[in-house]
Amino acid sequence: MKDHRAPAWLVGGHAQTIWPALYAKRRWHPPAPLQRERWTAPDGDFVDVDRQAASHPTRPLLVLFHGLEGSSQSHYAQAFADWAAEHDIQFALPHFRGCSGELNRAPRAYHSGDHEEINWLLQKLRAEHQAAGGQKLVAAGVSLGGNALMRWAGEHGREAARSVDAVASICSPLDLTASGHAIGRGFNRQVYTRMFLRSMKPKALAKLAQHPGLFDRQKLLAVKDLYEFDNVFTAPLHGFRDTSDYWRKASAHALMGDIAVPALALNARNDPFVPALSLPSVANVSRHVTLWQPPHGGHVGFAQGAWPGHVRGLPDAVGGWLLRAAGATVPMREAQQHG
Repeated sequence: MKDHRAPAWLVGGHAQTIWPALYAKRRWHPPAPLQRERWTAPDGDFVDVDRQAASHPTRPLLVLFHGLEGSSQSHYAQAFADWAAEHDIQFALPHFRGCSGELNRAPRAYHSGDHEEINWLLQKLRAEHQAAGGQKLVAAGVSLGGNALMRWAGEHGREAARSVDAVASICSPLDLTASGHAIGRGFNRQVYTRMFLRSMKPKALAKLAQHPGLFDRQKLLAVKDLYEFDNVFTAPLHGFRDTSDYWRKASAHALMGDIAVPALALNARNDPFVPALSLPSVANVSRHVTLWQPPHGGHVGFAQGAWPGHVRGLPDAVGGWLLRAAGATVPMREAQQHG
């Protein structure tokens, strides 16, 4: 994955983003039923966590934080769940507020720098895992979830090792200002922005019905891009002055020099959402951070193989890196060829 090259039939960052999400193969095994647990958050609200067991509760645990409007049904989540089943790894996907199919109760949602949410989730998962005799816990975050995870790792420094053994971000907008402006222009605005707002605006309006007066309904209805949405909804609900304040304070980029656990940041340089010039360099990160910045891959794409391709190369590479970084030796249940 460090040197990923897209198949010859899949050209350009947009194609490498859209096709894998819609059509590429993501499983090699029959899907195991995910068991849903509802946890009570520190503020009294609920968070739904989908879990997949391994052969024994002492097996390593992979925690995956999804991206904007993602869930355990996202193509990358299914691929990681398949990878976990193949390697006999426990798998847990906590849903950010409002993303599990049921609107949460509190007057808030989720955001790209939600490191407090990440913190209590990882602490609870680690405590449960250790109580069952488990040793290794690794975490990965996709897009928004990856920025929040890296933001958490930088915020907690050496203390992060109490909760995780290694972390990874995948196609994450580590500089939210650069990525926020990029998704608001041209093709991105016409396709991806509209796609996200199609689910985000109704959820926001449902939240307003729960909590009348929470924000200005007419301003929300007039929103045409994510900058405006964050200005009306995300920023004020989560304690930020406005979108610019939110994007600046929530970005992980400035804290990556403080990360003190093994960390991998994977970003394709042709990601339509994340400008290559905004990516961190070795000079910007601590010695614990590994940077993979291949020329191809799109946004959470990384398709491989003959048409229609598959996306199992992503968890194969990132999951393998996490286990090695955590010092876990985990043989596969059965050898597979995903190339």
